[in-house]
Amino acid sequence: MQCQELDQLSNPIDSSVGAHVRQLRNEHDMSQSTLAEQLGITFQQVQKYEKGTNRVSASRLQHIAQIFRVEAAYFFDEKARGSSASKKNGATVPDHVAVAEFVAGAEGKTLARAFTQISDATLRRSIVRMVESTADHL
Repeated sequence: MQCQELDQLSNPIDSSVGAHVRQLRNEHDMSQSTLAEQLGITFQQVQKYEKGTNRVSASRLQHIAQIFRVEAAYFFDEKARGSSASKKNGATVPDHVAVAEFVAGAEGKTLARAFTQISDATLRRSIVRMVESTADHL
């Protein structure tokens, strides 16, 4: 493979950085368009960053960190997050990336909305235990 072809492949680090961008954006209830406007780019570019399709340059990452008032290290500091990793398409992907991708999708949003409508805390805990048990047996 040539160097140019390698640059076009999604890298787990690029995906992780993108997931952190998406997580911060969602936590701040900010649209991709709003973030793009603040960065002076298109919302499509923000989408590509969040998917890990395009790499975020150091200067752009610093700008994103300033917007969300976090240190640039936030995007890389896995130890501080205490995250683990799983396999996806043969590559190691941090669990927080997999979770962020799921929650950002239609199925994740639907599940989150429905789950938060359950007011009984005991029932919610039971559902979580059931899902964890099911996942452990797969």
